[in-house]
This record gives sequence, structure tokens and C-alpha cells, in this order.
Amino acid sequence: MTTTTPYRGGFAPVTEEITAFDLEVTGRIPAGLTGRFLRNGPNPLSLDDPAATHLFTGEGMVHGVRLRDGRAEWYRNRWVRNDEVARRLGEPPRPGPKHGGMDFSANTHVIGLAGRTFATVEAGALPYELSYELDTLGRCDFGGGLPGGFTAHVHTDPVSAEVHAVAYFFGWDHHQHVVLGPDGTVRQVRDIPIADAPMLHDFALTERYVVLYDLPVTFSMEHAEKGVTVPYAWNEAHGARLGLLPRAGGETRWFDVEPCWVFHTLNAYDDGDEVVVDVVRYPKRFVDARLDLGGAPTLDRWRVDPATGKVSSLRLDDRAQEFPRMDERRTGRAYRYGYTAAARDLNDVVGRAENELEDLPDQAFDNTLIKHDLLRGTQEARQFGREAYVGEPVFVAGSPADLDGAEDDGYVMTFVNNPDRGAADLVILSAQDFTGEPVATVHLPARVPLGFHGSWIAD
Repeated sequence: MTTTTPYRGGFAPVTEEITAFDLEVTGRIPAGLTGRFLRNGPNPLSLDDPAATHLFTGEGMVHGVRLRDGRAEWYRNRWVRNDEVARRLGEPPRPGPKHGGMDFSANTHVIGLAGRTFATVEAGALPYELSYELDTLGRCDFGGGLPGGFTAHVHTDPVSAEVHAVAYFFGWDHHQHVVLGPDGTVRQVRDIPIADAPMLHDFALTERYVVLYDLPVTFSMEHAEKGVTVPYAWNEAHGARLGLLPRAGGETRWFDVEPCWVFHTLNAYDDGDEVVVDVVRYPKRFVDARLDLGGAPTLDRWRVDPATGKVSSLRLDDRAQEFPRMDERRTGRAYRYGYTAAARDLNDVVGRAENELEDLPDQAFDNTLIKHDLLRGTQEARQFGREAYVGEPVFVAGSPADLDGAEDDGYVMTFVNNPDRGAADLVILSAQDFTGEPVATVHLPARVPLGFHGSWIAD
């Protein structure tokens, strides 16, 4: 492929920050939804920047909609101000420590933790804390508790409210498991020895274990010396394995699996003595350090049997898909429903001429969400209009304190590109009427470029 930047089509960055109040709504926002729907993603300040050559390296921009009393009170989008972004916007630098001299405009996820808001990223950089209105406050190491960087993805135990993270850094010979209490203080740090500095975008959590992925995408000095922006590459010599790290203490036990790549976990849980891990799995990724090679992602299940040392694999859905989410009140527990965004196989566009690429839908995204009933083994597809590319589906419980009701009693929220308006909508679907009309559609005043991850953060 001969494109000069991946920031085109739906990924094209917006060029200004907007604050808008009293947004137009079609339908009725449920009165119980009080909080903010936030999403982070790369949005380069300029397409002439070196950061604009890879989807993982553009400056982070957080988009947010504030809901209360059945109204959409505001929409805001704000760049995450690392030192360079602040300098270029003519602002003073924000405070806070740095790890390894790294200062990245966190562009991958945005989460709520201990009543605070954080933009997160991986690979050794620290998160940035944001205000309620999404202004950047500064880098955070949780009161000095983080000895290194953090992670793009955390998993919270729904019973203890402990927040688990697994960090990696190209300069380490280990991964680092970090546990934070509900108050945001670091309670535990454990190093897990790992060879070859592999990438670890996500992990999984059960009641007994932290589940680690040691897969064959590793730091590549060869590509770093060539100036590759993200110098991680498929490494046939590294092998692939899953690790079970006992939460109660003890050493990691490793289990070999077929070589593959995993960006994201749907969920994991203990099933008797065995461990079930549901993931979106690629046959390969980062072939020659390229993000667009390696095959389509499918929804798969690993079942780990510690008694035999074996891992079995089951294909749950063979359609290309990504960005899996579920009712996070069931993190690490048996569950029934999951939600994903349909994806396009990036190999479909490899080798096409530049003018042909202009007519193709944006590479990794489609216009369809999928609801998975893992008990019945069935799926429902919710399709939006042509060119209405849809992002990650976030499940929001209808009754947050009640786990006795139907697991899909709630809503699925996502940003959807609306080509008719040239802007985005926040669409709120009923999880139980997944293919029906939206419960509510909040019409935003601007585009929300395709991006990565987000959260519903209730007040």
C-alpha cells in the first residue's frame, strides 16, 4: 500500500476543539443515564507530523457527551496535552513525572478510576489525568506508586473493586502486574519475567488468575534502526503461550498455544478447575511491523486445563470483528452476552491502487454491531446506514446495583458517523431490542473521527 498517512476518510483528524451545549436528541434519553460517555483516539495536530504515519501514534483526543435528567447537556473534544501538544497550542506544560523520559499524548483509552478521569496508553508511558470537562491536568503515577508505565486496558474486579493493570516497556525484561485499590492507590506490584520484550495490549482477569498473553509480536531493533514508528514485528522464533498468574500469590504457569495475536479480551472466568478466555484473535499481526497484514480477527475461546497442561480452542464467530465489550459487572465471572464491532479484513485493501482506496470503506471499521449470546451460540447484527461507520460498543447496565435481572437489561452506546450530516451521533440502543430503533440518538455538532476505546462513567 502506498498511502502516506492512515489518517484519511473516517480517520481524518478534526482541526479544532468544540464545546456545545443542549444537544439535539431524537428519541428519549433514559432518565437513569447520568454521567459522561467518553472516547479516546489518535487525532494528529498536523498531517505533516511524523506521528501521522501510524494509527497508534497520533496525539490523543478525547470526545465526551454529558447526559443528565434525560438531556444531553454538552459535547466536548479536547487534545490530551503532553508537553509537545501544550507547546504547540501556546500553553504551559502540565505537571507530573515521566517514565523513561517518555511523554506521550495518551490516545488509546479513557477511564474512570477513584472518581477521577484518565487518558491511558501503553508501552511505558504514564496516563494523563483529565478534569470532568476533559481539560488536561497532568501526568499521573498514582502518588508515586507506579514504578514504570501503565496500560491502555485495566480490568476491575466487581467484588473487591480492585483495579488490575499489566504494563510493558521495550526496555524491560519483564511485564509488570499492578493492583490499585478503589481509592486509586497502588497496593501491589509484581514483575513477570518475559523474554524478547513482547507487546501486551490487553490481558484478562478471573476470580483466581491474571491471564497473560505472551505472543509473537516483539520489539524489533531492526525496525527501530530503520526508523519505523512502532518498531514491533511478528517474530516466528518467539512462540505463543498463555500465562496464569495466581492472584493470591505464586509463580506464573505457562501454557503453549498456536501462534496468533490478540489485541482485546472479551472476558474470562474460572469454570471449575479450568479457565475460559474469550478473545478477538488474529492469525498474525505486525508482519514486517505493518498493522495491515496478518489475516482477519475472529471471536475465539480458549479453555485452559491446568491438570493436563493443555489449551483447547473454539471458534465462537468467524466474522471479522473487533472492540469486544460486555457487562463489566461480570468481569472475571461466567457471563452470557458480549458485543463487538464488525471489522473489515485489512488484507482486502493491501496492494490496491491509491485511487481505489478512496472508494473503499475505512479499513478496520464497518457499519455493524454484533450482539453475541454465548449461551445459545447465536448472534444478532445491528446495521447502520451506508458509510455510517460505527465504533466500539459500550454496555451500560439499566440497573447498576442489580445482578439478579436479565444480563442484557441495559443499553449499548457508541459513536456513529452520520454521512448525511457530516457529523457524528451518539446512539443509545436497547441491548434487549438490539436490532430495533435506537432508544435515543444525540446529534453532535461535529465529526468524531474513528478511534479506539471509551467508557461510560456514571456520576
